[in-house]
Amino acid sequence: MNIAKNILSELRNCSEKEKEEVFPRFFKTGKGQYGEGDIFWGISIPNIRNVVKKYYKEISFEEIKELVTNPVHEVRLTGYLILTYQFERADLTKKECIVEFYLDNLEGVNNWDIVDLSCYKILGEYFLLKPEMKGELYKLADSNSLWKERISIVSTYSFIKKGMFEDTLKISKRLLNHKHDLIHKAIGWMLREVGKKDINVLREFLNENIQYLPRTTLRYAIEKMEETERKEYLKMS
Repeated sequence: MNIAKNILSELRNCSEKEKEEVFPRFFKTGKGQYGEGDIFWGISIPNIRNVVKKYYKEISFEEIKELVTNPVHEVRLTGYLILTYQFERADLTKKECIVEFYLDNLEGVNNWDIVDLSCYKILGEYFLLKPEMKGELYKLADSNSLWKERISIVSTYSFIKKGMFEDTLKISKRLLNHKHDLIHKAIGWMLREVGKKDINVLREFLNENIQYLPRTTLRYAIEKMEETERKEYLKMS
């Protein structure tokens, strides 16, 4: 049975005309935009997850490769979501194989939704188990590749959930001078999550780096603060 072929067929049947028209604009596929040239079938995340749940247990890496190299955005996303489902239920040996496959096949992780729905559930969770491998995140942060850089910071979400902030703060500082809004937003998002766990850690980071913070990053980071404190930080920037 060709599972990848079945997945493609089921995904195509989930296509919604309205979404097919809207998604290319939403994910910036125009000339010169970050998602330039990407193709969308207009499939919702719940429908994609339904397909993933049906097939993730039996599909091989070879067939996942067919999905993550497909030109259609939702097909690639399906492949990477399959990896997250497999990873969650795998033993350590299989987890290592999934991480290796993921890192070897990042070409299809080429928009913010695919990054955000896959990276921390694979790389973040793996590096919690194997902290000696965290250097891979810093390689991604220094890659000069927009999506790899976003992967590096968003993957630390798993650490934040465990009350571990060091790598989030270090990678944030490495990326503060980045030119792209999608990195500014990702850093701000992760800093906001740090603040939810320990507001003093967030305050210390903001106080030390306020002059370097992009406005978008700051706005995301302080979103959950009291209004008075938010206004003070905005005045300082």
